[in-house]
Amino acid sequence: MDSATVLTVVGSRIEAELIVGMLRSHGVKAAFAADDAGGQQPHLQMQGVRVLVDPSEEAAARELLAAENTGGPDDVE
Repeated sequence: MDSATVLTVVGSRIEAELIVGMLRSHGVKAAFAADDAGGQQPHLQMQGVRVLVDPSEEAAARELLAAENTGGPDDVE
């Protein structure tokens, strides 16, 4: 990925890894960036962990993320 667009900012490296994994499983190029000394100092994640995608795949990534956010157990009637 030569350039990247911030898709979302989440509270932890683990959450970012889950989102990136979901996106990659759907063929979207994704990565995450955190200023936490490579995970050795998680308290530095207070400003969040950025999930990055290729600009050409941003729309697809946003659709996938929205679909994941609306399909949880809280939506069961």
